[in-house]
Amino acid sequence: MAMKKPIVTKQTALYCNENRWDLLKASIERLNPTKIFILVDTNTHRCAYELFLKKIDKQLDFQTITMPCGEEHKTLHTCIDIWSELSKRGADRKSVLINLGGGVVTDVGGFVASTYKRGIDFINVPTSLLAMVDAAIGGKNGVNLGVLKNQVGVINTPCAVLVDPIFLHTLPEQEITSGFAEMLKHALIDSQEYWEELQNFNVENINSTQRLIWRSIAIKNNIVLQDLNEMDVRKTLNFGHTLGHAIESYCLENKNIQTLSHGKAVAIGIVLATYISSRLMGFDKDKLMAITSFILSVFKKQVFNTEDIASIIALLIHDKKNKDGAVLFVLLEDYGVVHLDKKVPNSLIEEAFEFYDKS
Repeated sequence: MAMKKPIVTKQTALYCNENRWDLLKASIERLNPTKIFILVDTNTHRCAYELFLKKIDKQLDFQTITMPCGEEHKTLHTCIDIWSELSKRGADRKSVLINLGGGVVTDVGGFVASTYKRGIDFINVPTSLLAMVDAAIGGKNGVNLGVLKNQVGVINTPCAVLVDPIFLHTLPEQEITSGFAEMLKHALIDSQEYWEELQNFNVENINSTQRLIWRSIAIKNNIVLQDLNEMDVRKTLNFGHTLGHAIESYCLENKNIQTLSHGKAVAIGIVLATYISSRLMGFDKDKLMAITSFILSVFKKQVFNTEDIASIIALLIHDKKNKDGAVLFVLLEDYGVVHLDKKVPNSLIEEAFEFYDKS
């Protein structure tokens, strides 16, 4: 890889090179914790835990806590169970929690660590592509409130994040495509050159995959460094997520429609936001069509009826970027040319859904 030194975000070291496991060991030694806990979910425990044990220092003494897997368990009830387990096992303020898993594990684990005894140190070891390029990076930790995404949480950066693409080989294809949606978002807010590079993404090519993951991490990291608490430029990272989160929440609560992965919901949100960008910001229509065509070649089209769309629009009122009751969008003028806090009429959102349906 071109970059050999870890990126440092505030107090977080991001390790993504050949020395990553030695650097993780050094990080733990610097922390000198009284106890080490590993948080996994049932999927991670089955598919990635043994691989982690082969990589981690055998002399480390740690205890494992297992939570249920799935977005439906990203709740305060799960946090209470983990807090109770930490307390029962004698975790103190000098203990450290290592979150080994996908976005749900890193989100929940980061929130648990940030609030247990007013905060203990934590380390993220993401095992999904989504967590590697997004969830485990940037310090956002939290849980859902019912079906509403990430309504309760904190911004608190981990001590370290270790990214090893070897874990990707433990994932089903749909988990790879889910994370790929976030990489596509990074490209759209960064450059056409990166977008075109992602057209040939192949997780079987380890060197290329590692380089592209690092590129996405660097894009997000650069933005987070400027605005950790999302007061301004960090909102850029929400491109496609305003409607994407509403779609994901709607599909979680509606038993008559298939639950969507975060990535697929965001991919739909990207198409909708790019269409809206073409209408409000002058985003090039040929580029819009090319972007839409590629996304639909990766993510099978989802069918929404009029009632679905109305319910999704109604959920927008809960978006965390709203101000004074107004729903605010991130829109593009071109690749890498981003506009924040844009109001969008419901009629145009409905028009965007119609565009998606007919594409």
